[in-house]
Amino acid sequence: MADNADRADAQNEIYMDALLHNLKARPVRECLELCADCEEPIPAARREALKGQGCTLCIGCQVINDQRKVALYG
Repeated sequence: MADNADRADAQNEIYMDALLHNLKARPVRECLELCADCEEPIPAARREALKGQGCTLCIGCQVINDQRKVALYG
């Protein structure tokens, strides 16, 4: 008879498999070389760090965007 730890392990394995499947199913998005807001160059290190996820904003504009979201949505 399976105990709670065995059931938790099984549920965790199902969750991780689903998570990996969803990550693999995401479309690969390219990073822009220039920020969509201020048109300044996006540093190569940022583009490399977000490779495949896509980035459209430089770090400064991303910070401002994140602060706006916090102010609006909490």
